Amino acid sequence: MNEKGTSLWATAWQQLRRRRMICSCLWVLGAFLVLALYGEILHQWYRFKDQTPPYQRVDLQKRYIPPSVFRHPLAPSPDGALPGLATVACRLANHPLGTDNLGRDVLQRTIQGARIAFLVGVVTSLIAIPIGVVLGCVAGYFGRWVDDLVVWLYTTVACMPGLLFVLAIAMVVGKGLMGIYLGIGLTTWVGLCRLVRAEVMKHRERAYVMAARSLGFSSGRIVFRHILPNVFHIIIITFSLRFPAAIGTEVFMSFLGIGVQGEPSWGVMVSNARLRLWQGVWWEMTAVTVVIVVVVLAFNLVGDALRDALDPRLKSQE
Repeated sequence: MNEKGTSLWATAWQQLRRRRMICSCLWVLGAFLVLALYGEILHQWYRFKDQTPPYQRVDLQKRYIPPSVFRHPLAPSPDGALPGLATVACRLANHPLGTDNLGRDVLQRTIQGARIAFLVGVVTSLIAIPIGVVLGCVAGYFGRWVDDLVVWLYTTVACMPGLLFVLAIAMVVGKGLMGIYLGIGLTTWVGLCRLVRAEVMKHRERAYVMAARSLGFSSGRIVFRHILPNVFHIIIITFSLRFPAAIGTEVFMSFLGIGVQGEPSWGVMVSNARLRLWQGVWWEMTAVTVVIVVVVLAFNLVGDALRDALDPRLKSQE
């Protein structure tokens, strides 16, 4: 609580609302979330009906159709009459981002790529964040040999080349989303563990922790009910910064052919589109690249803004 009685989270939200760029990024991330949820519903629906979804259907007669916005939606009809509003809307809705080498709609596949990217970011965070938080809290609070063991563990993991470690786990588990989940989740908890450990070491000597000990509270209750809420801002900031990193790792793995198999991941789309650039088929590569850049940039800007708004050290300096 600050001097006016406003909570840290309310103050942070007020700071974020005053920045137009951050508000725009939040709208972008909201649209990304909606598209991911829509893609997941569509995917589960066709999976339930045991049908091939439209974004996977091959139609060689519709290969390499350019985006509809570049196909003159206002062109007159064969009889010379100008098209009506309904005709223009129909033309624009017909493959607005074009089709790929198998006649599949690029827009629908991009939406499914957003679904996979969202799943990768969320699931890997659900794996990495609990590991980092639990180990960091235990090491920072108990110290001694427990701290030495945790430090040795995350130092060993940090010494290994991150991407090679992810690829090794994915190869052992097998190609597909499960390999990506475990590969990224089991290798990206080190940074959070270090931060949480350092914060818990500072909090364990403060007055409210001493009071809890004198009242006979158990160590688990002190750590997870008293200390952890005071370092929760670190978890939020770490999540917002590691989410786009997980997306980038998944795109790179899928681009190499080790990640997602048989699904329209953004990495798979980039790998396929690069082979068509020499033929002048630029729209698939452009669509995926723009989406990746916008989403990752929005996450990074929001993460930096959250760090500025929630980090007590920056506030004390101000």
